Amino acid sequence: MPVELKEIEQAISGITRRFDRAYWLKCYKERRFTDELWQAMADAGLLGAGIPEEYGGVGGGLTETVAVMDGLSKAGLAPLYLVITGLSRAAILKHGTEEQKQRYIPPTVTGEEKFCFAITEPNAGTNSFKIQTIAKDTGKGTYKISGQKIFISGADVAEWILLVARTTPYSQVKDRREGLALFIVDAKAPGIELNPLNVAMVCPERQFIVNFDEVEVPAENLVGEKDKGVRVLFDALNPERLLVAAMSLGIGDFALQKAVEYANTRAPFDEPIGSYQALQHPMAYAKAHLEASRLMLYRAAQVYDAGSVAGAESNMAKLLCTEAATEACEIALQTHGGYGFDLDYDVVSLWSIARIMEVAPINNQMVLNFLGEKVLGLSKSYGRFRG
Repeated sequence: MPVELKEIEQAISGITRRFDRAYWLKCYKERRFTDELWQAMADAGLLGAGIPEEYGGVGGGLTETVAVMDGLSKAGLAPLYLVITGLSRAAILKHGTEEQKQRYIPPTVTGEEKFCFAITEPNAGTNSFKIQTIAKDTGKGTYKISGQKIFISGADVAEWILLVARTTPYSQVKDRREGLALFIVDAKAPGIELNPLNVAMVCPERQFIVNFDEVEVPAENLVGEKDKGVRVLFDALNPERLLVAAMSLGIGDFALQKAVEYANTRAPFDEPIGSYQALQHPMAYAKAHLEASRLMLYRAAQVYDAGSVAGAESNMAKLLCTEAATEACEIALQTHGGYGFDLDYDVVSLWSIARIMEVAPINNQMVLNFLGEKVLGLSKSYGRFRG
């Protein structure tokens, strides 16, 4: 019987009684992954939310995974790795072989193994079709992969990398959507080198440049068909957008609650500053925008779970939720005044996560381009591509 959202809420409540924001920040300061929290999530069944029972999960769909992310982030325990895990498993569940599902999904439910996701490249940026990482078929049952990926979160703690590569170079395809493929790559394989990035985001998961030099991958680790990976990719990226949206919303709620608590006690002119409309009204707007965005988020997840690609809904949710989160963090900063920029008050640290989600994993301008072209039927507003 699939897990219900109320059961997820109860499990999250149990987690948040054991782990708080101070633990999360301690992991960040010590430059280590939240291993204890991750294992507690596994033990509580939260890593199995949205995963069929035959693969060790507790059932449900993306809606349940979104609820896990939303609930934990509201408590200040925003698990960025759940975004990566969610999108990687979505691709394997929808397009993987039965052997791949049986091999790779259950260990992610128990917490024994983790995936990171590698698509972004220094030169291609948002135009993922122009990635240059190449997977060459050796003709001996393996591929050899060479290239470079950037902004790869959690690459240091992953056992597996879900990698997007070109099996046919961009210059040789008639349609830019052709020639892509996704591979499950052993993160500790010879030829892989990690270089940490110094990203100004207060988050335990670190970001890396990952270099691949003739990394050998078995052909059975190809997810989907050679040269036909675009559908696999987008079946992973839409869940990614929704999980990012859920994380952002939770962070926004957490920041706004901090602002409310501070505004109710701070009284330099004898009355709490929360009684001033200059602060009260922006906080009220932020709350309304968070809740309205949450409706779009869960609507998009339900559309996806019903079998749709949910591209329009996922992009709308990502846009609205990330902007609502930034708005909430901005008013939290303004409410705290100068103290908001003191890292010990843990306000600007929330803003850093919320704000970067307007840029990553896809920037909101590209989301608007998508909505303008694909939803409204307007002419393409950016580079003209072949195909």
